Amino acid sequence: MRKRQVDGAGGAFRPAPVEYGAAVDRYLTAAGLGNASLRVYRISLHGWAWPLVDRRAPIGRERRGARPPVVPLAVLDAPKAPERLQRGLADRASAAQPRTVARELACLRSATAWWLARGWIATDPAIRLEPATQLSDAALVLSDAPTAVRETAVGPDRARAVLALRAPLRELTLWHLLHESRAPVERVLALDIDHLDLPGRRTRERAAGALGWGPGTARLLPLLLAGRTAGPVFVTDRRAPATTPAADRCPVTGRGRLSYRRAAELFTAATGPLDPAGRGWTLLVLRDRAVPATART
Repeated sequence: MRKRQVDGAGGAFRPAPVEYGAAVDRYLTAAGLGNASLRVYRISLHGWAWPLVDRRAPIGRERRGARPPVVPLAVLDAPKAPERLQRGLADRASAAQPRTVARELACLRSATAWWLARGWIATDPAIRLEPATQLSDAALVLSDAPTAVRETAVGPDRARAVLALRAPLRELTLWHLLHESRAPVERVLALDIDHLDLPGRRTRERAAGALGWGPGTARLLPLLLAGRTAGPVFVTDRRAPATTPAADRCPVTGRGRLSYRRAAELFTAATGPLDPAGRGWTLLVLRDRAVPATART
């Protein structure tokens, strides 16, 4: 007998999907995306169906209207699934802009994490995918900034240099939010998803202390939260221990709330190349020339 799964709070029990396309539809329904984002996510996720069956995906105009192959969802648990997806990633990178590849890999990772949390797949074949550049999570880079930044950046230029770095989506979102809101790190890391008013670029009244942000954060947050509707905004890379309080654990992925210590460690490591002394900076540099909340558009 197949597993049955509740889709969302108060939802009816439904059989777990057996086909990749059906799993994509269920994920996108739960994600609560706007029409434009929904279309982008659907095209991106359907594009991964071809490499899962060792076929090359269409490119250019043919990609948008192409009907993906029917793929059993169980194929994601096959031993060769990560290898097939890695080949598909390399193939896509040869035909698309880095930002496009970044977005499509982010879409896949969000979806597979959501399916894994529901028990629809037993392993996550996307968790170790890396683009050809071999940068850690560089495929999630969403910034238009140049890849090279001045190593001698000082004073107000430090925040600008940090936000031009290639970095994982989670870190990039956190840095933009700290920079644009000027909020203490502890307050930002304590945010839960239901605290956020994404269209208004601010926190709701239930949040502890008003907090607003600018266009950089507004662009990144929806991608970071795709597929998640509750729990901490910023979560760890791995599942939290069983002893972790429910308030500090994502109900979708099981990952725990990101700690100040870990966020600081990652920031110092990432900014090492920018620091003339090679030691890296602290998160406080993100307050340099911060964008005030009143400047939101």
